[in-house]
Amino acid sequence: MSTTKDFAEFESLDEEQLPVPKHKLHDWTHFAGLYAAEHVAATEFVIGATFVALGAKTMDILLGLLIGNILAVLSWTFITSPIAVDTRLSLYTYLNKIAGDSMTKLYNWANVIIFTVISAAMVTVSATAVRFAFDIPAQLNWYPTNLWFILIVFGVGIVVVSIAIYGFNAVSEFSGICAPWLFVMFTSGALVLLPALSLDVLGKTLPQGWDDFIALGNQSIWTGIDSNGEPGIGLIEVIGFAWAANTITHFGLIDMALLRFAKKKSYGLATSTGMMFGHYVAWIAAGIMGAGAAVILGKSIVELDPGDVAYYALGWSGFVIVIVAGWTTAVANLYRAGLAAQAIFFNHSRRKTTLTVGLLTIVVACFPFVFTQILPLLTYAGLLVVPVGGIVFAEHQIFPRIGYTRYWSSYRKLTFSTPAIASWAMGLLFGFGLNALNVMSFFYLFIPTWIFTILIYTLLAARYGAKKSYPEEEEQEKRRNENMERFQEQKAQLEPEPIADNSIFTKILKIIAIIVLIITLVLACIVLFGSSNEALYIENREIFYRYAFICTLIYFITAYMASKRNTLKNHNKK
Repeated sequence: MSTTKDFAEFESLDEEQLPVPKHKLHDWTHFAGLYAAEHVAATEFVIGATFVALGAKTMDILLGLLIGNILAVLSWTFITSPIAVDTRLSLYTYLNKIAGDSMTKLYNWANVIIFTVISAAMVTVSATAVRFAFDIPAQLNWYPTNLWFILIVFGVGIVVVSIAIYGFNAVSEFSGICAPWLFVMFTSGALVLLPALSLDVLGKTLPQGWDDFIALGNQSIWTGIDSNGEPGIGLIEVIGFAWAANTITHFGLIDMALLRFAKKKSYGLATSTGMMFGHYVAWIAAGIMGAGAAVILGKSIVELDPGDVAYYALGWSGFVIVIVAGWTTAVANLYRAGLAAQAIFFNHSRRKTTLTVGLLTIVVACFPFVFTQILPLLTYAGLLVVPVGGIVFAEHQIFPRIGYTRYWSSYRKLTFSTPAIASWAMGLLFGFGLNALNVMSFFYLFIPTWIFTILIYTLLAARYGAKKSYPEEEEQEKRRNENMERFQEQKAQLEPEPIADNSIFTKILKIIAIIVLIITLVLACIVLFGSSNEALYIENREIFYRYAFICTLIYFITAYMASKRNTLKNHNKK
């Protein structure tokens, strides 16, 4: 029987600093919904236009995005998920264990800044949709020029912060509600605007077969010519773009924060909802929607903002999709930023640090430049954190296999890990050096950078003590983990088991939510397949705009009520 003394050190720690206990693990559906919602975001409108501006060809887009997103899913599955499930720790907490306070604080500050700016960009995108709806002037400067825009940013941002401060369950629940609707709306938007493109290019409302579709794509969307009139990127670059888009979370191991809640390592495959249905389908759909909106408005696709594209694809539902897609990504990234901040200010709860970072995020979101620079930020942020992912991968996966001691720095009680900090610095010099020398495509720099950092860290760690044995410290670590597990089991006994609400009314709500999604898709299909001429197309499109918005309202009301009833049932049980 463990004593209170055995548990004393755990009582004083925030639960975010401890491994996730068994009773708080989630099944694959949580992660499928979480990744689906996060990776069908407002930025997909921007990335859809980016491929057009970069001059990709249609077949390169269809095949390259497929391969690149599969590689991303495999990266989560075989790199991130195994370490997350083994340790049940966020990267921020685990890094402190293997690299000491100095390295961890430096790295966590970098992550607070990165995820704060990403969250702010998503809040700004959501605010642009509201701006468009209320005819507030576009914010074209790096600073805000309209008081109403600032007030809208604060309103949108408060929603994001309110969800994020409640932690993983709130993030997962919110994502689970939004994900099915986001899938349907992105798909519907492409179906609704494809006839506009077909009329402009082929002179008919519906492409007749695969060859017509490829011709349509090559002539009006992915033409192979970039915005400067030069030949654009090819298949290899498209694959690299799709794979590298999320290096910060898979090779960089940031998503240990999410996947530590997974029951099995194989749940890394659940990221496929975000990559295959999210990035793959959404990027292609966004390209079609952007090109269609450009035809209707008589502008270039690169001149349009997400609000323009969404409105002409989905009507009033378009405003909702930009807002919701911005929210879902902002919430997940603000949750990560809060975790990083909590790892720095460990005497404060994650809720308090998330609230503080969230308020800062809202202030940053008032400045439109954060959105316009989001793609360069994501790319450079990935290269910045990949070396740290390499260090953690080496320590956790490679060291035990070559006879080195995992956690050797912790056993030596080092607060400053020279091997870790030196490896990170050398990894950055190596990666950005390759970029400066233009040795290879920027999209693939993360691979040699990751490998280089692993080799350097392994060599340096060997010189500083990783090759030695620490039997006494390892025994203490083993006893500590056993006590921790008993402590968490004891805490679990005081918490009620979650129960599902299987009442008839809740089932009816869920059925209604599914039905209105199906109706939305059917209406979009009617626009595409039931419009034999331009006049009928415009009529069907207007019908879709009207009833899709009604279906959107019904969906969110019923899906939210069903989710809330389930939450209340568990709350009442407590």
